[in-house]
Amino acid sequence: MNNDPKSFPGLFGSMVFNEDTMKERLSPSSYRQWKKSVSDGTPLELSTANEIAVAMMQWAVEKGATHYTHWFQPMTGVTAEKHDSFIATSNDPEDKGRIILEFSGKELVRGESDASSFPSGGLRATFEARGYTAWDPTAFAFIKEGSLCIPTIFCSYSGHALDKKTPLLRSMDAVSREAVRILRLFGDTTTNRVIAQVGAEQEYFLLDKKLYSEREDLIMTGRTLFGAKQPRGQELDDHYYGAIRPRVAAYMQELDNELWKLGVLSKTKHNEVAPSQHEMAPIYSDANSACDQNQITMEIMKKVADRHGLVCLLHEKPFAGVNGSGKHDNWSLGTDTGKNLFKPGSTPRQNAQFLLFLTAFIKGVDEYQDMLRATVATPGNDHRLGAQEAPPAVVSIFLGSELSAVVDSIISETPMEALGKRTLDIGVDVMPPIPQDNTDRNRTSPMAFTGNKFEFRMPGASLSISGPNIALNTMMAHELMLFADELEKSEDFDRDVAALIKRELTAHRRIIFDGNGYDESWLAEAKRRGLSNFPTAVDALPAYIDEKNIRLFTDHSIYSREEVFARYNIHVENYTATIGIEARTMVDMIRKEILPAVSRYGTMLCEGLEKRRNLGLPSKYEAENARGNCLLSDCLHDACLKLEKDLREVPAAPEEAMRFCHDVIVPDMNECRSFSDELEMITGKEAWPFPTYSDLLFSEG
Repeated sequence: MNNDPKSFPGLFGSMVFNEDTMKERLSPSSYRQWKKSVSDGTPLELSTANEIAVAMMQWAVEKGATHYTHWFQPMTGVTAEKHDSFIATSNDPEDKGRIILEFSGKELVRGESDASSFPSGGLRATFEARGYTAWDPTAFAFIKEGSLCIPTIFCSYSGHALDKKTPLLRSMDAVSREAVRILRLFGDTTTNRVIAQVGAEQEYFLLDKKLYSEREDLIMTGRTLFGAKQPRGQELDDHYYGAIRPRVAAYMQELDNELWKLGVLSKTKHNEVAPSQHEMAPIYSDANSACDQNQITMEIMKKVADRHGLVCLLHEKPFAGVNGSGKHDNWSLGTDTGKNLFKPGSTPRQNAQFLLFLTAFIKGVDEYQDMLRATVATPGNDHRLGAQEAPPAVVSIFLGSELSAVVDSIISETPMEALGKRTLDIGVDVMPPIPQDNTDRNRTSPMAFTGNKFEFRMPGASLSISGPNIALNTMMAHELMLFADELEKSEDFDRDVAALIKRELTAHRRIIFDGNGYDESWLAEAKRRGLSNFPTAVDALPAYIDEKNIRLFTDHSIYSREEVFARYNIHVENYTATIGIEARTMVDMIRKEILPAVSRYGTMLCEGLEKRRNLGLPSKYEAENARGNCLLSDCLHDACLKLEKDLREVPAAPEEAMRFCHDVIVPDMNECRSFSDELEMITGKEAWPFPTYSDLLFSEG
């Protein structure tokens, strides 16, 4: 392999202090202790931490780094950094004032950060500022913009998790522990760890930076608050997988290079359905690395775009009427021996093992469907779910025709009609082979089985994928625990595992739906089945504090009860804050841009109308548009007044404020937008105060 960092594939991981680099630069004993720390969770000795720190600093300095930072993921959904230089002063009196480079094991392993300004959801008072970061030795350090970034967890002085990484690591341990118990029952004595594996596809929009800078709504909120439907959108299906324009291709190439340097497994790039929309998809990795790398990806996407005179939008619905942007979370379980536990096997025991894991997943999704929905509940995602290829808000599982037939055969104890009348006697007979691509893909399904993994299609483009994966890992750990508790007492394993699979598939068959999730009849059918339907974030978020869901997380030590409520409180406050920012931005644009512009245009129309009348000339255009301009301007003015009034009346109590924003402020905003968009349609292009949808969506290059 070519290891030249300027060439491909030598470029990949060149800015990452990865395992190969550690093996080269550490003593054999320190390398072994680090490996043991990663595999067993044992703490590092200080001498080993010091050796790693020195090696890490020397490597980073050779790469041009001057600072280091503990890189963590607070509950803002984005990353945080505090940079310190490697510079220190010598303690030798003869070298007074001489600068030396210093980085100790203590600085590597633990840092202190001001926690007061990060969301805590009520876990701490504002004046309680102390917070701690601690190195995650399972995640490799990397160099970004001249700083050595050390992935860390983040907790409060009292020990509460204030970040998204800590509970994710806990959930990965939980699902591994319970999955290994199941594997032991099937005679697997070699697997020591089961790894939650994730690949997060990332959709995004690219806009011309100059046009972006002329729209206050895009700058302040990440989406357009106004915009009449453009003459052409995605109707011709010509953008999807189309030839990539040179300016975008150059952006994508640099993006790949920057991501590869940082060890991000960027694999696929293509045009998405909407004009100016694109997608990047990575190769699978463990859930912890996948979440870290997705955060890195979102940051680098924006920075590289800026260098190309573009802006990368990660909002779920930047433009009304065209595709929104999601982040499909592909989730599976694999062993440390390289086996995928959701891949159907070819022997009776493997079949039963696959079906047991599948049954656990189906049961978990059914029992915790409300919690899964809550993990993707944001104001931005409210605009996306249920429209333009995003799944509906009702959670269901798509298995495909063949696997669904297997499930039905087990439940009914009838032959597999479509597969040669083979009776499924789990653990004795051989299950019919299930091809990896066993059916057509269902884009309307929130949770689709795709051969050896599940694709959770509900997360929005801007979301940290930690939340959904914490829920998936924990619910799976819980169901596997219950199965292991039961089967470990069994005196006839083959009989009892078959009975368990049949019993639980029968009880939870309702969550399986292979049809069209957009069909209105599905909502009625879902209601008949007893499935939950939470159309908006306001409806979905209370699932966080449902006692059933609290017990799920506390029983497996993923969150404490206080940490669950903290996350709920943060989401509630975020909803209100987001809607408030959007509403105030809307008022600002109406007052300072739209109304003055249409007033000037209306005056011009009236002056033209008067001149034409004086000359005895036809004046239908001026007359009709002037009338429409005046009427709609008055309507917009009144709607804006109501929005301003209602903004002053938002309740102080967080939950009441959230509901008020949903029930009152959002409808007010919709009313304002409707009048503004009508005004845009009758206002001359040169008079409209900011770029239109046509300008924005067809200007990326």
